[in-house]
Formats: sequence, structure tokens, C-alpha cells
Amino acid sequence: MIRAATVNDIPEIHAMIRELAAYEKAAEQARATEEQLRRALFGEHPAASVLIAEDDGTGGTAGFALWFPRFSTWTGTRGLHLEDLYVRPHTRGRGHGKALLAALAAICRENGFERFEWTVLDWNEPAIGFYESLGARLLTEWRVCRLAGGPLEELAARAPAVAHRAR
Repeated sequence: MIRAATVNDIPEIHAMIRELAAYEKAAEQARATEEQLRRALFGEHPAASVLIAEDDGTGGTAGFALWFPRFSTWTGTRGLHLEDLYVRPHTRGRGHGKALLAALAAICRENGFERFEWTVLDWNEPAIGFYESLGARLLTEWRVCRLAGGPLEELAARAPAVAHRAR
């Protein structure tokens, strides 16, 4: 079963984020707290939405998909960005990942979103194969850019005053 997350799912979402970070060999980078997730997902201005996959056999939480809308200047339309997709190892192969992605595709269709995009680590061959089996195309010509920590602070310090008022 796929359903929208509720505030009561925060502990499980937090645990799965940590599990995903460990799988991606970056456990030390997963610093989000349950309180931060509560505010970000269920606060006054939610930053993202989450779908939960429940295992039909056990009723336990099998996985999650955290997503948010994005906008394409090229198409002039909104799209969907999948930030995280995770299915717990002991529940893999039962269709939870495919069901989560199908539910997100349906959200795209219902909202007129033309694009559904996400990133995948280049070494994660099982995920790449899975995504390609669904018809996803890997855009190898695009590279993710990230500013964080010191470089982000240094660049922000060089911003003109007017940029600080933009939101």
C-alpha cells in the first residue's frame, strides 16, 4: 500500500533516511533531526512531501519517497523532483519501489507536471538498472553542482545587498 505520510511517520522517515545514508556510504552526512523533518514536512510552509510504502504482508513500513515540485524555464511548467527513494533491504523485490514511483508518476499526471526527475549515484548499478527498466533515461551530459559549507558562505559574502532581499 502507498499512502501520504503523516506526522506520526516522522520517526520511521528519520530512521529510513539514516538507513539510506548508510547504504550510500555517507552516514555522517545525514544530520537531519526528527524536529527538522517535522517542520519541513508538516510545518506552516512544507518544503516537501513524502509517500510511505507499507508491506501488505506485515503492515510494516517498507520504504518512502520524498519529493517536491520544481519548475522548468524551458517548458514553462512544473515538474517533480524525487529527493530520496528508499526501500528497506528485507522488503525489496516485492514491488514497493515500483509502486512508489508509479504513485509519483500519477501525481505528475494529475498536476500536469511534464518532468519527473531524480539523481542516482553512478556506482549504484541495481538502482540504475531498476530505473532504466521503467523507461527512465540517465542524462549523462548533466552534472550535479553543489555549494555547501565554507564555499557557500564565501560566495554569499560576495552577494550584492539587493540579493539578500530576494526570496
